[in-house]
Amino acid sequence: MSATQHHHHQDPAAPNAVRALWRLRVFIGRSAPAFVLSAVFASAGQLIGLSIPQVLESMVDGPLADGEAAAVVPFALLIFGLGVLEALFYALRRWVVVGPGTRVESRMRNALYAKLQDLPVSFHDKWPSGQLLSRAVSDLGLVRRWLSFGLVFTFVNLLTIVVGIGILVSMNWMLGLVFLVCAMPLWIIGYRFEGRYSEMSRLSQDQAGDLATAVEESVHGIRVLKAFGRGKHALSSFRKQAESLRSTEIEKARLDANIWAWLLLVPALSISLCLGLGIWLTANGELSVGTLVAFFATATMLAWPIESIGFLLAFALDARTATDRFFEVIDSENTVVDPETPRVLGDPVGALSFTDVRFRYQDSPERFGDLLQGVDLDIRPGETMALVGLTGCGKTTMTALTTRLYDVTGGSITLDGVDVRAFSREELRRHIAMAFEDATLFSDSVRANVLLGRPGLEGDAAEQVLHEALRIAQAGFAYDLPDGVETKVGEEGMSLSGGQRQRLALARAVAAKPAVLVLDDPLSALDVATEARVEAELRAVLASTTALIVAHRPSTVMMADRVALLEDGRVTAVGTHSELLRESEHYRFVISSLEDDAANQPGFGEVDPDRSEASDHHPRTSETQISEGAAS
Repeated sequence: MSATQHHHHQDPAAPNAVRALWRLRVFIGRSAPAFVLSAVFASAGQLIGLSIPQVLESMVDGPLADGEAAAVVPFALLIFGLGVLEALFYALRRWVVVGPGTRVESRMRNALYAKLQDLPVSFHDKWPSGQLLSRAVSDLGLVRRWLSFGLVFTFVNLLTIVVGIGILVSMNWMLGLVFLVCAMPLWIIGYRFEGRYSEMSRLSQDQAGDLATAVEESVHGIRVLKAFGRGKHALSSFRKQAESLRSTEIEKARLDANIWAWLLLVPALSISLCLGLGIWLTANGELSVGTLVAFFATATMLAWPIESIGFLLAFALDARTATDRFFEVIDSENTVVDPETPRVLGDPVGALSFTDVRFRYQDSPERFGDLLQGVDLDIRPGETMALVGLTGCGKTTMTALTTRLYDVTGGSITLDGVDVRAFSREELRRHIAMAFEDATLFSDSVRANVLLGRPGLEGDAAEQVLHEALRIAQAGFAYDLPDGVETKVGEEGMSLSGGQRQRLALARAVAAKPAVLVLDDPLSALDVATEARVEAELRAVLASTTALIVAHRPSTVMMADRVALLEDGRVTAVGTHSELLRESEHYRFVISSLEDDAANQPGFGEVDPDRSEASDHHPRTSETQISEGAAS
């Protein structure tokens, strides 16, 4: 899903830049005095700079007019001292604001990451990862730079313009008025510039997020692209997105160039008019030479603050867009929340029950019914229940409901008689562990991945749990990796084969020591020999653990004490494998489908212990990983 195709376009009714940026005060917090002090130092530097023309006026109308060269020296030293003091204040401004600016960025980034961790899976289903990445990195960096520089100098330069024009008017009201009138069009031009530039800024940042998504997807899917020879197609698609972003950036640059043309032309025109008028006034004796020099020195000093209006306005609009994008995530509603007074499960028994459970995805069209349409299922403590059904009947969704990755839209799921929504999510997921068919590992060591669900475990106890989990999952290959269990598995564990990743994911679920173990076809990538050994070890674990297993192989069904048949959004039959074979025609059809699928698996019916053992003890790399991954 592209952000630029959906709800991310700028709404005309959206809050203006000031109101949007005002929301940042929550994250500025205790850093506010530093930004104020930075503005004070910068203002002091600017005001000291504005005082230099007054010294020039006194010097020109005094010693220079009288021809006293020696008397010029004190004025020159005073100007030099003022210049040094101005530079010192600017250095203090930067020194004061750097630390607080980075702390604000850090707080915002931490808040964004915490929100992303807290939001339900349904949110992540809809949002491209590149959009989230661009918000966490480039957008927040832009906000930090605006707070540290743009915000401070917007205030300072506006103050400088007001004070400077006041000084010009005090020198000569006629010259000052001409200068002021000539500057007025800049405000009209800036107002018109804001609307169009704001729209282009938002589009640019959204397109940059889409481009980041494209890069991430192509990197993660590089094996698929290479296997199908679609690298040029991916490049072509990327080039189109890059060209769209380039066109938007060029449009932004055109708008920037237009306002800069006005910002350079108008002050130059006003100075030219004032120069002609000033010379005429001086020639008529209505203005001294020193005052004329001081006037144009002051006007020259106002050139940068006036010219910076366009840059600072564009900067503020970019920051406003980045802030809006940030708060889009922060303001996202979390529908899966902890109760106000969560229950605590002391010594769980492991009884898991589904009562009239209904579920539909939020973006499911109204014309379609619920995916689950009243599931009733009781799993007794210590029992292993296999869940079977045709593809797309909702088996994986049903398992995801147990740990509240999604919340039921009707009915209830209970653990030991308590609705799972009565527990905090942390408490619930401490007692129910999951292993998914699509095994995801993190860019960390094997040890850290396997012990992910036991964060407080250390020392000998951690070693014992790690060793036992790896043994049960038949993941002994981990000890033969280059650094053993300390080996970094790489991004998403892609340095390992599919079967190796799946066994480590299974070991992670086993190591969590849950009361209920939910397995979504966790053995699909294993060869028959390895699967048999894993199942043998799992039987010992499952003897004392309640388990719900989504089965896609007949061998997995045979591990279960009972089997539940999911059909048309309901559990239509529950019993032992032999009972359902005898009593349910649909069950026989499903099992025959599973057998056909298993027969088509590579290596089906071939038990080669030597090959299987060898594959466990050699890390996968480059071409060998691809070829062996197909066999696993």
